[in-house]
Amino acid sequence: PSCRRYVAGGRCKSTARLEGKVVIITGGNTGIGKATARDLAQRGKVIIACRDIAKGEAAASEIRAETGNQQVIVKKLDLADTKCIREFAEKFLAEEKELHVLINNAGVMLCPYSKTADGFEMHLGVNHLGHFLLTFLLLECLKQSAPARIVNVSSLAHHGGRIRFHDLHGEKSYNRGLAYCHSKLANVLFTRELARRLQG
Repeated sequence: PSCRRYVAGGRCKSTARLEGKVVIITGGNTGIGKATARDLAQRGKVIIACRDIAKGEAAASEIRAETGNQQVIVKKLDLADTKCIREFAEKFLAEEKELHVLINNAGVMLCPYSKTADGFEMHLGVNHLGHFLLTFLLLECLKQSAPARIVNVSSLAHHGGRIRFHDLHGEKSYNRGLAYCHSKLANVLFTRELARRLQG
């Protein structure tokens, strides 16, 4: 049990309320994202941004029933398609005046070799580049809504990553485990640089 608790990581003990705040969580329809969306829905408005609207609505419906919060909204976001990312951001900025928390959580793991709509290797494209673009498009809104925060979900797998600039999209050689590790390292490097640039 203690080993399982350690691997599971910490538990959020905060009772902070988020009334009047807006949260976006990518991939909030399943796994860690769904658990996070459920917790945040007890505090305020949550927008679940996900590829599969039907699965998103099923998760949101469950979360609404559990928390009694009707402000759990599902929006279409396919991180493997920059056109879809731009459309999501455009609609969000037209509908909402503020954004207080952006949680870049969605991801793919260990998929066979494939490419995004824009020709990026799938792990790098979805896990890093898609979130990079989304963050960039929403950054001014986040700054204007300060205090705000960006949370990038990574993994201990980043320790096995290397940014292979000579073969960024795995066209010369591909290993799906390493591709995942590379994308998680990109998340960590992105987070550190973002923190440096947004200090204060």
